[in-house]
Amino acid sequence: MKKDSHIKNSNCHCETEKPVDFRKAVDEILLQTGTAEDRVIVILQELQKRINYLPSEALKYICEKTEITPGQISGVSTFYSQFRHLPSGKHTVKVCMGTACHVKGSLLVSEAFKRTLGIKDINTSADNLFSVEEVACLGCCTLAPVVQIDDKTYGHVKPTDTESIIKDFLGSRNKDVKDSRNKQENTSGTEVRIGIGSCCVAGGSKEILSEILIVSERYSLNLNLKPVGCVGVCNQTPLLEIVQETGSHARYTNVRKSEVEDILLRHIKPGKLSKKIIYRINDLADTFLSDAKAQGRFNIPDELREKHLNNFLQYQLHLATKDNGRLTPDSLEDYISSGGFDALMKCIADASSIINTIKDSGLRGRGGAGFPTGKKWEIVSGKNSLKKYVICNGDEGDPGAFMDRMLLESFPFRVIEGMIIAGIASGSDEGIFYIRAEYPLAVSRVRGAIKQCYDKGILGNGIFESAYNFNISIFEGAGAFVCGEETALIASLEGKRGTPHIRPPYPAENGFKGFPTLVNNVETLSLVPWIISNGAESFSKIGTEKSKGTKVFALAGKISKGGLIEVQMGTTIRQIVENIGDGVSAGRTFKAVQIGGPSGGCIPASAADTPVDYEELSRLGAMMGSGGMVVLDDTDCMVDMAKYFLEFTHKQSCGKCTFCRIGTKHMLNILTRLTEGKAGLPELDELERLCISVKNGSLCGLGKTAPNPVLTGLRYFRQEYEEHTKGICRAGRCRELIKYNITDNCTGCTKCSQFCPVKAIPFTPYSKHEISQELCTKCDNCRIICPEQAIELISDGLS
Repeated sequence: MKKDSHIKNSNCHCETEKPVDFRKAVDEILLQTGTAEDRVIVILQELQKRINYLPSEALKYICEKTEITPGQISGVSTFYSQFRHLPSGKHTVKVCMGTACHVKGSLLVSEAFKRTLGIKDINTSADNLFSVEEVACLGCCTLAPVVQIDDKTYGHVKPTDTESIIKDFLGSRNKDVKDSRNKQENTSGTEVRIGIGSCCVAGGSKEILSEILIVSERYSLNLNLKPVGCVGVCNQTPLLEIVQETGSHARYTNVRKSEVEDILLRHIKPGKLSKKIIYRINDLADTFLSDAKAQGRFNIPDELREKHLNNFLQYQLHLATKDNGRLTPDSLEDYISSGGFDALMKCIADASSIINTIKDSGLRGRGGAGFPTGKKWEIVSGKNSLKKYVICNGDEGDPGAFMDRMLLESFPFRVIEGMIIAGIASGSDEGIFYIRAEYPLAVSRVRGAIKQCYDKGILGNGIFESAYNFNISIFEGAGAFVCGEETALIASLEGKRGTPHIRPPYPAENGFKGFPTLVNNVETLSLVPWIISNGAESFSKIGTEKSKGTKVFALAGKISKGGLIEVQMGTTIRQIVENIGDGVSAGRTFKAVQIGGPSGGCIPASAADTPVDYEELSRLGAMMGSGGMVVLDDTDCMVDMAKYFLEFTHKQSCGKCTFCRIGTKHMLNILTRLTEGKAGLPELDELERLCISVKNGSLCGLGKTAPNPVLTGLRYFRQEYEEHTKGICRAGRCRELIKYNITDNCTGCTKCSQFCPVKAIPFTPYSKHEISQELCTKCDNCRIICPEQAIELISDGLS
């Protein structure tokens, strides 16, 4: 009989709550998932979906009915951040705390939601309707700060928006837009493209999509509506593209619902005479577009007015993101018509040359370390084993990165094709997608693509009527940054805590379930079909001597035009920031770029002419990472950034290594004291020594790279660190070192007083306002709402 004493009682049901029949729920779940111990994560995920959290009685019952032990279920359920042991609200307000959101004030947004919902000691409102949860990254970095309530995403959120967002959510949650209305049978006429990636949806593309259908029906328009994947220009969503039958293109950015009718009628004539009479197309459309141009709302369709979009696109080279903005993500026919699966057919005809082609191309893993891809495939291929696995690592946990999400959402068939080719080359007949559960759209798109591939004989036994078999399944991660490391990822797949293992043996020799396992990043697999189709030499000619091909980056932060970009290796940081991203906002100064997330480092603007490749970034103290690139300006504090990353890595540490577990905590303590003006100069030397010890003594990449943001900060911005020992934060980011002040620009409009949640600004109409520093919580509401920009931040050390 299994003992259940290891499972703590975490029930806290209110007396008014209806009892949940968790036994029935567990029984139903086990029929679907099975009862083996390696199914524990899947079982817990399904249980939480049904019951909202993980009651201790339900965990005990699972142990009674399965092979899972109390120790295992307790260890796993407390390790992964996705799992809750306490009841949560009916709706969860997820506030993104990723890098891009952090630099744009996500902490203030989180505090504002808690104030609006009356949440104090616990994260759930008194009526149990809402819970507030701070999450590592939602992958919509160009819309920072981002908030997600259930499946509805809000971008560019300000602390003053919280009340209106809650009201909007409650007003819209019962609306149901039928999928059937999103289907367009017509395949001729003018093609109207609308992005349906996560950033596009968060920007409002679903509303635009619905409005296009309404307008099309109203005026009998001859158009072919084509929902497409990521267009890359994520900062200007929703983006509408009109492609005439003549081949001419017109792009409109930041489109509003009210503008859809005028845009469509500008390019497409109504189908009936009566419709033409109702709408005087030429006069009204020309007037509308003239007004729009004057207001700068969106681009008029000519070369001059599309200049900023062309700048964003012309410096890029699309290989992994080939046909971006043109393919419908869930259309197998679309993918095949663009040359999809041609590479796979070529490999089926001649499998013996696959590995040499990948080796000769110079492709290196795009997940961060840059290990030669062909060499890894060769190792797995050379192992004599009854079973082998291919795993696609889609556990993109870096805050500030959304490359994998976009690739999976927009090009699921391409990644599947790359995985099958990897399977043929390595001698594997089974693949597994490991995807973050925080990416539901990516999971849905990949799942749908896999089903279509099975239906068409591209997956299963005898793919394309050949002798090769290949099957693919999906595993959703439960929330652990360390699972990006391949041995931790494999442990998670096996139903264990995601703790890394000492290597050797490497997964290529002894991986999932003890069999040789090939683990490749999403972007790595998405490049494979292009290389096979175009040849190794074509790929190797792109990039630098040691870093071949292209790299996909998530360009976000304090950048004018962020989004998903793909550039040749060797492109300089300056070219990316200034040419593609159009620099930082007017009036601000480019200060640094954070590359590689928590594992990377902050590269100063003075080194912006550095080419992006593996060796050069390592030389500067950073690393390629998976491809997050967050731009910082003069309003960002490098000490605050280092503290932010240390908070993240310390929290995400699996705790196995003493250096990582304890060393990162001591580093964080010093950084916290610096942001409070309480640390002295000698502690900077201690901080540096700790960084070196943690870097050298940790087992896996998380601990070894955790000091990078601190070391690069001390290396390039030491003066800023030294100023913090004197209580000075010139950027105005460290809350303990700043105060809000009202200047003489104040007209006494009283808006700041009305929006102050703690009444720190007395209501004095038509008089210059004053802020009580004793009451001020530095929520930033007053500065945001002030129409005269009369609120300034002053560092105490400089005042």
